[in-house]
Amino acid sequence: SHIRHAWDPTKSVAQNLAEMGLADDPNKAVPVPRKNLLGMEVESDGRKQGKKIVRKPYVVNEMEYEASLPEKKSNTLSRDLIDYVRYMIQNHGENYKASTGYEKNYYQDTPKQIKRKINVYKNFYPEEYKDFIASLKQEKMDVQ
Repeated sequence: SHIRHAWDPTKSVAQNLAEMGLADDPNKAVPVPRKNLLGMEVESDGRKQGKKIVRKPYVVNEMEYEASLPEKKSNTLSRDLIDYVRYMIQNHGENYKASTGYEKNYYQDTPKQIKRKINVYKNFYPEEYKDFIASLKQEKMDVQ
């Protein structure tokens, strides 16, 4: 979005990027030294690049600031997986072998896969898992 706002449609791509202090060709921006047959490093391009005038330095500054912000973690599980895990816990509890032959096991998960999915659910939503287990225990007490 920063580049889009600073873009001048009357100029070429190379001119626009040069004004912003960005490179249009990464191979020219950071030359990689090539090795000749003797193993000695040789400059990839003999030409020296002249200093370019950056007329819009705020674009690079805004992009660097945005990149330095901490990333938001948005790890969630799908609603289908949550429903699947809750159903398996509700009907089979810790008996993973019994839950493998059940019709809700659409993906034909093995006992280890079901256990792993339940553990992932426990790690993502520990409070919700505790509340769910507590409600199951309460239901069993009410039935008996």
